[in-house]
Amino acid sequence: MIIPEQAAIFCGGLGTRMHPVTHKIPKPMVPINGTPFLEYLICQLKENGIKEIILMTGYLGEQIREYFGDGEKLNIKIQYSHGPVEWETGRRLFEAKDLLSDHFLLFYSDNFVPFSLKKLAQFYDEQKKLLCFIVKAKTTGNIRLGENGAVEIYDKTRTAENLSFVELGYMLVDKCIFQYYKDKDISFSDVIAKLVLDGQVAGLVTNDSYYSISDSERWKLAEKYLSPKKILLIDRDGVINKKASRGEYIDSWDKFVFIQENLQAMKTLSEYGFSFIIISNQAGIGRNMVSEKMVESINEQMKKTLENEGIKILNIYVCPHHWEDNCFCRKPNPGLFFQASREWFFRIDKTFFIGDDPRDCQAAYNAGCRSIFLGKENDLNNLSPEERPLGVFKYLDEAVSVLVEQ
Repeated sequence: MIIPEQAAIFCGGLGTRMHPVTHKIPKPMVPINGTPFLEYLICQLKENGIKEIILMTGYLGEQIREYFGDGEKLNIKIQYSHGPVEWETGRRLFEAKDLLSDHFLLFYSDNFVPFSLKKLAQFYDEQKKLLCFIVKAKTTGNIRLGENGAVEIYDKTRTAENLSFVELGYMLVDKCIFQYYKDKDISFSDVIAKLVLDGQVAGLVTNDSYYSISDSERWKLAEKYLSPKKILLIDRDGVINKKASRGEYIDSWDKFVFIQENLQAMKTLSEYGFSFIIISNQAGIGRNMVSEKMVESINEQMKKTLENEGIKILNIYVCPHHWEDNCFCRKPNPGLFFQASREWFFRIDKTFFIGDDPRDCQAAYNAGCRSIFLGKENDLNNLSPEERPLGVFKYLDEAVSVLVEQ
């Protein structure tokens, strides 16, 4: 499997939709909580194992070079390929080709979405295409996906039928794409269109939200999303309270018994500034063994009790479905993780999920976050290496130092 260690980022555009901010600074340098947006991308790439970055600059590119230099302050190698503002994106990449490895990542400088390079590389390996990128469902998209993620149509005009996805950048590219250049003065989107016609592009779907600095309104949302937060995701039964007997469910508040060691750990973590979001499977609702109204009542009383102990609960997300319903919200599926991230503007890839079932670890991996497992090591024998938690503990209080350090 090919896992590149190099990335190239388009940084040359005028950023006209960000006027008047971009009258004086290039769009990649737009500040997000006091830090250039481009720095978030570079740090994300570094965290995914990228060791070298090529910044393809144009408009006010000297500001980018002055700020980032050779990358030493971020502990990553940075090189530059600079050209006139008038260059199209395709020309900008073409002029950088002598700096590019045989396989590299290619990014736009105005989109951000959590991603795993290993997952993208695995998808690329399976697809056997020259270019694979991350796509997101969108009603006014420019892409139609076919079987197994193959891109059937790539339409810049967005006028074709059934265009249900949009590409976010985050591309893994084979350098052989330069064979598709007949003219170097070309938009890179036109290169992608040629590759699609030859069946050489596939899209890996993300269900996470993406953020952008393409205009001032989206800039504000990106700043909210990328602001640091101390949020922990946590399961309910078996973590906050003792589980019911196998095949049964907590169907009244009288049967809800807190696990004191974990309750104390939540209090300690709260003192460190953490808030909690609870994500819980409640198949008893789908099996008609407990009513949805009763689960809501129990959760409200639980939340009130926890908050009286100084533990802040931001929200409680419940999957009410039977396991045979094949819903996207039942763990190990990650639907509720993405919903929580969308509603509370936190980065899943910077978050932990605390659970007591191997499916909790799988759900965390599927969502792109890390996990802490409360239970026995032997319970995890069937997990893949990628699904394994950061740590295994009997009670949450043993994991407090790990969570605070991380």
